[in-house]
Amino acid sequence: MPVLAWRLWREGPAQRAQRFGQTENAAPVWVHGASNGELTAAKPLIDALLDSDPKLRLLITCNTVTACAMVQSWALERAQVQLAPLDLRWVLKRFLRAVNPRLLIVIENELWPNRMAMMQARGGAVAVVSARMSEKSATNWARLPGLASQVMGLIDMFCAQDAASQARFAALGVDKSAIGPIVNLKSRTAPGAFDKALFDAYAQILPRDSTVLAASTHPGEEAIVLDAFKTALEFRPDLRLILAPRHPKRSDAVAQLIRERALSFTRRSRAEPPGKQVFLADTLGEMALWYELSSLCFVGGSLVPKGGHTPFEPIAHGCVVLHGPYLENYAEPYAALDAAGAVTRVASAKDLTQSLLSLDTGARHHMAAQAREVAGELHAPDRLKPIAAKLLKL
Repeated sequence: MPVLAWRLWREGPAQRAQRFGQTENAAPVWVHGASNGELTAAKPLIDALLDSDPKLRLLITCNTVTACAMVQSWALERAQVQLAPLDLRWVLKRFLRAVNPRLLIVIENELWPNRMAMMQARGGAVAVVSARMSEKSATNWARLPGLASQVMGLIDMFCAQDAASQARFAALGVDKSAIGPIVNLKSRTAPGAFDKALFDAYAQILPRDSTVLAASTHPGEEAIVLDAFKTALEFRPDLRLILAPRHPKRSDAVAQLIRERALSFTRRSRAEPPGKQVFLADTLGEMALWYELSSLCFVGGSLVPKGGHTPFEPIAHGCVVLHGPYLENYAEPYAALDAAGAVTRVASAKDLTQSLLSLDTGARHHMAAQAREVAGELHAPDRLKPIAAKLLKL
């Protein structure tokens, strides 16, 4: 609650009003995704929904202001975007009365009990698309079997990201009749939008062949990445590192790690240009730009037990993906990519240094092309059309 109060205090009155359910955006279909990553992945599904019915109107909600701005930049016809209402019954009553949706489509794991129950009580349907569940999360849910069966029983249509997640959700109570095909929206990710003028300016300073990105890093990973990078600099002094922590609020602590290694750096949050050995990308909503500038991308959350993050976004931008051993969140995609030799596994600073130095231009281009091919094979884009049609029949 203190975190929620602090966030509400920081936001403006318009944002607070949306959090408390005030809206004028009536729409028959409500699509919800947590933030930038989920909604970027959901963009092809949103397009398929709008293409399926030329009269359809959507309301898209998310949890962050940056995600709202991103969706607004898509300039979608017949779709509005706003912050999601709090999962409080009196807030949702106001929101649902104004929006009057007949269908809620949840992207990935935003399973809010009141939201789902009140949709069902109004005669609406709830669909969950591209859901994932790690073994750890399944164990936590299983400790509350009553709540798990109640929440899972509210789902009218369910599409998991992978077979393992599907089995875990089914064991927790998703009805067999609700289970649809495997749908991993993040495998369909197109290159994200980025500031072209800024890219042109930065690309003059950061040649792609010598630029490495560490994306969405967690505590414990930055030190490994920086140690590996510093060693690699002894052999490749032209290398440059873009370091993008998962949570920019940690940027001061990450900056201290850089100083301790006597590496020169600048910070994006201070509007400082790149050009030093390390560029600390401590902002939100610009990851597509960092992907586009880099030839190699270490995907964070994988050298420490966080389950890893999606490989598909960097792959869409032509990056070669490096990852650690902790991949529970995306186990099947990484297994397919590893089997094809399209990504590289690292388990230590030494491994990472070796990868930074051994992957020449030819190897990178081959691996990037192979990764795109594997991502395309995992899910063909036209499979979303029948999914969209089935959703709209609920």
